[in-house]
Amino acid sequence: MSELSELYQETILEHNKNPRNFREIEDADRSADGNNPLCGDALRVYVDLEGDVVKDVAFKGSGCAISKASASMMTQTVKGKTKEEAEKLFEEFHSMVTGGLDVETEENDLGRLKIFAGVIEFPARVKCASLSWHTLNAALHGEEVVSTE
Repeated sequence: MSELSELYQETILEHNKNPRNFREIEDADRSADGNNPLCGDALRVYVDLEGDVVKDVAFKGSGCAISKASASMMTQTVKGKTKEEAEKLFEEFHSMVTGGLDVETEENDLGRLKIFAGVIEFPARVKCASLSWHTLNAALHGEEVVSTE
């Protein structure tokens, strides 16, 4: 097993077992529900904005390890970012997991999120990894529901 594959597995398992920001935000400015019927992933993303900055972000729901780990790492990454920066990260993450961005050769701001690059090798898991990101993007745009059907 390659070092990157091992890191990917360890990170997924750790964030699945101990997800960060796994809670409701009672007075969130925005929230959206995401659903992936193929895998059974269902989550709600909560966003609390202070001006144009993501002051707090959290999620609740259930899903596979990849979905939960991706949501956990997403919340850690976008907290404190501007809405524009969060949207850029969404675009980069989505492009990475769908094969449009080679994180090793192309400039990006994904940092540790690069461990999800390998999900492209498992097409059925791309939606698992990207569901929370689509749901965050919907919340940032005032939309309330996302489905990956």
